Amino acid sequence: MLVRAGGAHGWRDRREPSAIVRVVSQLVVPRPLTPAAYAPYGRVLMASPRGEPGASVNLGTALRFDDVCELTNARVDTASLKVKVFRSEPVPCERRPVAVLEKHPRSTQLFVPMNASRYIALVALGDDRPDLSTLAAFVATGPQGISYAPGVWHHPMLTLDSQTDFVVFVHEDGSPEDCVVVDRESGWPELDLSVVASIR
Repeated sequence: MLVRAGGAHGWRDRREPSAIVRVVSQLVVPRPLTPAAYAPYGRVLMASPRGEPGASVNLGTALRFDDVCELTNARVDTASLKVKVFRSEPVPCERRPVAVLEKHPRSTQLFVPMNASRYIALVALGDDRPDLSTLAAFVATGPQGISYAPGVWHHPMLTLDSQTDFVVFVHEDGSPEDCVVVDRESGWPELDLSVVASIR
């Protein structure tokens, strides 16, 4: 379940002849970030994301976890990898509108926190427009980075608790396809950050 729709599990059970209709809620409630829950949108960067033990390296002083994320570049002839640092200020833990959603149609975007406490990944699927029935919010903790798969809609980073620096990787060529942005439209829900105090 991706958005709360009034029922015990966030679904309104309104049956049609052969389907259950998913209803878009007016309130998106964050939940803890796990690799399985986040899989439709991208990858969670963390040690042992699949429960694997890791390979012993560096004379036994470290464990290495391979293939934790794909970095897709669908414009290899024109786009190159850009490495940036974003400094994000914390936002209040209260309800706020989903103000904008953006996507990178031809590249993975990867966020690696350098000093995070917690932050929010607000994501949705969809083609030309976000599919609000797939809108989901996750609370990430300091040891977790995230990727947005190519074409996944997402809100600009929302940091909790303290100022946070992120290293960001994305393939760009300076064209409009680098980043597609959709501003808030009628019927878009709110994000409820008042509940995140208990998610750590």
